Amino acid sequence: MSTTTGPNRRTVLCGLAAALAAPGALAACSSDAGEFQPGTPTQAAPPTTAAGGTPLARIPVGGGTIVTKGEQTILLVQPTAGTVKGFDASCPHQGTTVDPPQNGVITCPNHFSQFDGATGALRKGPAASGLTEVPVRVVDGSVQV
Repeated sequence: MSTTTGPNRRTVLCGLAAALAAPGALAACSSDAGEFQPGTPTQAAPPTTAAGGTPLARIPVGGGTIVTKGEQTILLVQPTAGTVKGFDASCPHQGTTVDPPQNGVITCPNHFSQFDGATGALRKGPAASGLTEVPVRVVDGSVQV
């Protein structure tokens, strides 16, 4: 009569830990990790510093991108080709950073307030007001805040 024993508890836990850690490790090793892919709705652009300006080409027409200037987080949008607006990216409800527009709507991921993607006007609360506009200008193909 033969008896077989299964893996001990430690072996099972170590294997489980390795399996759970592997996907993150593989993603971190991929060649395109962290790169901005314009027009990819599932991947937001990484925040950049607006001090030197943001290339207009980096702001998708009908969409937007989040940039930082000092301590301020700014949402730059391009509702139509060549028309750029800036908004304080903090939701007026509780200060959560809003997402760039999708289908003409800026949404707060915290409580789902919605704002017009071109004007920042409030469409749906719980926020009580629209987004605060930040003055921007385009100089030589670069958006200056």
